[in-house]
Amino acid sequence: MTTPTGSPAAPAGAPVEAPIEAHVAALAAALHGPARVKSRLLRELREGMLDATRDLSYDLSHGRAESAREAAADERAARQVVREFGSVAELAPSFQRELTIAQARHTARTVMLVAPLLLMCWYLVRTWDGWAGGRPPGPVELLVAHLGGVAASAAVVGAAALVATGALARRLPTPHRLPLAVAWTGTTAAVALAVSALTLALASVLATYWPLSVAAGVVVIASHAKVAASARACRECARLPVT
Repeated sequence: MTTPTGSPAAPAGAPVEAPIEAHVAALAAALHGPARVKSRLLRELREGMLDATRDLSYDLSHGRAESAREAAADERAARQVVREFGSVAELAPSFQRELTIAQARHTARTVMLVAPLLLMCWYLVRTWDGWAGGRPPGPVELLVAHLGGVAASAAVVGAAALVATGALARRLPTPHRLPLAVAWTGTTAAVALAVSALTLALASVLATYWPLSVAAGVVVIASHAKVAASARACRECARLPVT
């Protein structure tokens, strides 16, 4: 059974905070984004609702001595506060907007820190015996050079997104499609990392310093997993309705 606010109804005999806890739990289920930011937003909402309930309950029960009447006033106050704060459908878009921006910033920061690893591949390729010395670049060298370009472009987009959602956001509204752009930038960087790791694995057979190439490949694979997971979460957040 649900209340008119769209959150699950509290069971009979539950603590007076139950309507608030049920409302916050229903909102939590509707939101997606970084766990730490989500926990902070819900904690602030819960504390605000509990404070409002205590104030309203005091007004409703003031001058009444019977504890049963005080408990009834507490429960009425909690339900009234839930109604006044808004239903899950009303609250979720604005909360989700903040979570989406937070996820976009997390993805942009991850891309900025991880994508430059692709540039390392270019330098590693140049250290492999027989791949330098003034001869025209081979297919692997050209591929790694292009991957380095992808890394540089992704890092630039990540930096721009951090600026747009940080200091610049205090003066200008954040573009609505920026989180989706960051998500696909992260996805592109993740694909480039995967291709780079495969290139390192294949080229290490020809390399004199193959342990270094293998170690770099392992780091790149781990970085690919981190960027891919963050980009996927950012795509999911960007598709949700926000205000």
